[in-house]
Amino acid sequence: MRKLFRLRFFGSQCGNRKSKIQNRKWAGLFAVVITLTVCGARAEAQPPPKVPRIGFLAAVSPSAVSDRIEAFRHGLRELGYVEGKNIVIESRYAEGKLERLPALAAELVHLKVDVILSGGPAATGPAKKETATIPIVMGFDTDPVGNGFVASLARPGGNITGFSILAPEISGKQLELLKEIVPKLSRVAVLGSSAEPANARTLRETELVAGAFKVQLQYLDLLTPKDIRPAFQAANKGRAEAVLALSSFVIISQRTQIADLAIKNRLPAIYPWPEFVEDGGLMTYSVSFADLFRRAATFVDKILKGAKPAELPVEQPKKFEFIINLKAAKQIGLTIPPNVLVRADKVIK
Repeated sequence: MRKLFRLRFFGSQCGNRKSKIQNRKWAGLFAVVITLTVCGARAEAQPPPKVPRIGFLAAVSPSAVSDRIEAFRHGLRELGYVEGKNIVIESRYAEGKLERLPALAAELVHLKVDVILSGGPAATGPAKKETATIPIVMGFDTDPVGNGFVASLARPGGNITGFSILAPEISGKQLELLKEIVPKLSRVAVLGSSAEPANARTLRETELVAGAFKVQLQYLDLLTPKDIRPAFQAANKGRAEAVLALSSFVIISQRTQIADLAIKNRLPAIYPWPEFVEDGGLMTYSVSFADLFRRAATFVDKILKGAKPAELPVEQPKKFEFIINLKAAKQIGLTIPPNVLVRADKVIK
């Protein structure tokens, strides 16, 4: 009896051990299921990764800066950004109505964009007034220090950085080109705007070159679009033989009218931006704005990765372009010398 009891007792222990092993297996499996369920729930609860948003603010129409914004997109693609996937661009255009810029800048700030790309000085000012925290990248500015956007080019200081096109020597080169296509040139009407901080410095550089070429300058101040026609009347009265246009919002916003009046008055003219030539003007020698906006993508990339605008030095242009419109030359009865024509980066026929 004692032996039988022991066997039964031993058998009972074996059954308990099997039961315990099975229980452990089920408990382990249950734990795995619970873990997977919890992890899955957590994964579902996690929000999708945030896609950075860039606000683009321009004073002009989309068509006026289409090549620039496309160059910016190209720069982003070079850095691995795909619009609509890992980057979004919110664009706002004032269509030439400066009074709309503050409200458009406020819209971008309300959207909480990560960076604002300014299409030019007219847009940078309103953006600066709307935010002191959202980084602003200047696509270009004629004089960032003079305009009060940065403390210095080397150390901007605030929430703004980007590109400066303050290059007064460009106007000297423009005057030189006018002298080459009109060898006997002696009088030039200079269209500018005293409202632009860079205007005085650029004019001084132009005067230095004019003195070397023995060319007399007639400065005509364009503060509003209403000043344009009287300016050309004054140019004719002053016996101007050519026109040199400096950079200002009034001048760029009225580029078609200015180019048309230069043609009608049979005055060879050189302009500060490529858009003038595309809209019928004779020629331009300027910085490559497409190159600036392509490079602006690098600023945006650095900022999105944690860099502070205050510590990103304002950069200068690296590329310049010379464009000639032969159709405009024909309209005013001008023959472009071959040695000038061969130096053009682009010729419009």
